[in-house]
Amino acid sequence: MDIAKQIAEEINKPLKAVENVIALIDEGNTIPFIARYRKEAHGAMDDTSLRTLEERLKYLRNLQERKEEIIKSIDEQGKLTEELKNAILNAKTLSEAEDLYRPYKQKRRTRATIAKEKGLEPLATILYLQQQYGQKPEKEAEKYIDPEKGVETVEDALAGANDIIAEIISDSAEIRKDLRTLYRREGILNTSAAKEEDSVYSTYYKFSQPIAKIAGHQVLAVNRGEKEGFLKAKIEIDRDKAIAIIERRILKPGSPAEAFMKAAIADSYDRLIAPSMENEIRSAITDEAAEGAIHNFALNLKPLLMQPPVKGRVTMGLDPGYRMGCKVAVVDGTGKVLDTSVVYPALSEHQKKEAIEKLTVLIKKHHVEHIAIGNGTASRETEIMTAEMLKNCPGVSYMVVNEAGASVYSASKLAAEEFPQFDVNLRSAVSIARRLQDPLAELVKIEPKAIGVGQYQHDMPQKRLEEALDGVVEDCVNAVGVDLNTASPSLLKRVSGLNASIAKNIVTYREENGMYTARSQVLKVPKLGPKAYEQCAGFLRVVESKNVLDRTGVHPESYKATEKLLSLCDYSLDDVKEGKIADLPKRVTAYGEEKLAGDCGIGVPTLKDIVKELLKPGRDPRESLPAPIFRTDLLDLSDLKPGMKLTGTVRNVVDFGAFVDIGVHQDGLVHISEISNRFVKNANEVLSVGDTVDVVVLEVNEAKKRIALSIKQANPGK
Repeated sequence: MDIAKQIAEEINKPLKAVENVIALIDEGNTIPFIARYRKEAHGAMDDTSLRTLEERLKYLRNLQERKEEIIKSIDEQGKLTEELKNAILNAKTLSEAEDLYRPYKQKRRTRATIAKEKGLEPLATILYLQQQYGQKPEKEAEKYIDPEKGVETVEDALAGANDIIAEIISDSAEIRKDLRTLYRREGILNTSAAKEEDSVYSTYYKFSQPIAKIAGHQVLAVNRGEKEGFLKAKIEIDRDKAIAIIERRILKPGSPAEAFMKAAIADSYDRLIAPSMENEIRSAITDEAAEGAIHNFALNLKPLLMQPPVKGRVTMGLDPGYRMGCKVAVVDGTGKVLDTSVVYPALSEHQKKEAIEKLTVLIKKHHVEHIAIGNGTASRETEIMTAEMLKNCPGVSYMVVNEAGASVYSASKLAAEEFPQFDVNLRSAVSIARRLQDPLAELVKIEPKAIGVGQYQHDMPQKRLEEALDGVVEDCVNAVGVDLNTASPSLLKRVSGLNASIAKNIVTYREENGMYTARSQVLKVPKLGPKAYEQCAGFLRVVESKNVLDRTGVHPESYKATEKLLSLCDYSLDDVKEGKIADLPKRVTAYGEEKLAGDCGIGVPTLKDIVKELLKPGRDPRESLPAPIFRTDLLDLSDLKPGMKLTGTVRNVVDFGAFVDIGVHQDGLVHISEISNRFVKNANEVLSVGDTVDVVVLEVNEAKKRIALSIKQANPGK
């Protein structure tokens, strides 16, 4: 199998580009480094395409390895033919390869192996061949009666032969492939209630959906309901059609063994194939649903991490609670903790007034500009108190932030190291405040799957989920870049080429020797060698460096080319520092991109990236995104009426729609059918977490705390 060629066809990219990327991966280069600094080699693929390529490379190499193991195993049994070898080598998927291996795989003791031990395999072979002029099965079976082996009658002999034939049929790769197609095309998943009690799975108490059309979230919901004992599920298929498929492959009409073979086929299907095929199809649609959910989670995670930071503003973080109170932390514009406290606004009107007085003092003392409120328990009461308090605090606004994972972080070893002087509860208030200031820098401290922007994350294959989400975090961190003099070890370890150990060493070196004054200085950090430096350097920023290029995404390997580029366009590094190069793109065009790139010894994609970086040194890509919505007052669920038009923030995007925060504590659901006036197959096609959207209220159910919203009715022309 030519793996590079297959991948190139699958992802629709030039073969040479795919071969180059594979070579770069094999040399130990990271995806962010390849995406950003090796564009000439791969034709400017983005990080998503490169990660898809990497995943397929891993799968196909594992498949190749498994094929070799299968071929070796069959060869050792002395049963390998050239035809079988070619069939295994040409198998496109692991299931196809395993089907071909099935007849040769060492099995546990089955009814067929017991029959073989009784010497009935020759009888099974004769009957399976169904010779046109052979003897009737009963007559042939008389030859194999052997009481010593436990074959006392003709019926015993035929029963044993049936067991052997049933297993042969069940192990047939062609038959399994045909039936797999039938199950996929015509199978129906039916579910029913396993208990007579109401539950969140009541939708599935009488549910039926074709396998070909079933949605991933439905598969995962059924699986969980079944696991928790609320549902029973089964795949239904037309048995006659399935048996007819097998008969077309095997049966020879007119043979004396025809009736016997029909019975053996029915037994094979009912006893062996149908249960096996149901398990296989259920497992396959679960894997597909899991992949879809992981993909959705990754799509949601990226915009959440890339939300615009609210930098340089003194921020108050409120971690709501009842019995333990509302934990308060005030942090300065850099995230340094200025003050902490605990108030109890949710317990009584008197204590709410005390909380307002106490927090107002902190706001005025530290000149707080923004308040971040966690969206957990008692969030609504805390938001009501905040809105009331802000009537007397002009210029201060608040925002409800997703606090998913804050408690996980606050109880972690990392939080204890960062804030040894604070109680666990106060640490979460600090985290909530910092999430508003710089979501990426704070959220990297939390295990990605704990951030809570997916569905059924606990039902996913955890290793696969972690790999996918870690890749998203890595891409986001490297897309933004990291300040060497302020970054935490949690942020640094996500930089291309670095790991947790080197990240700690970078911070330790900074603490012991003072701030970094040049990128190249990190080469003095223990364990950070030339290869790691090559991978990480372009993503590290040193604002304090005398060399302006150290503040940009220009890689040190391109510094000389950059200086030559500037010189040929009659500029200098000082001009870059002073922001006097506005005409650089015009001069590049006048010179000729290809000629200039050639004269500088770089490719055109690298030339374009360098020009972009020089125009805005230290530019944060998140700054171009829509700013978060701040509020000073709030609505109540009872204030909502159908037809009201509101502005909200997308909090989560799922298979069936999106959840939008409209400032009433309870997120509203925009069903996929209400997202756009055009057909939308997947909500992620048009919406991302963090998007600001206009919505119209369709329906409000106060009892169930459900809000139905529409985006398309708020934007009729779109």
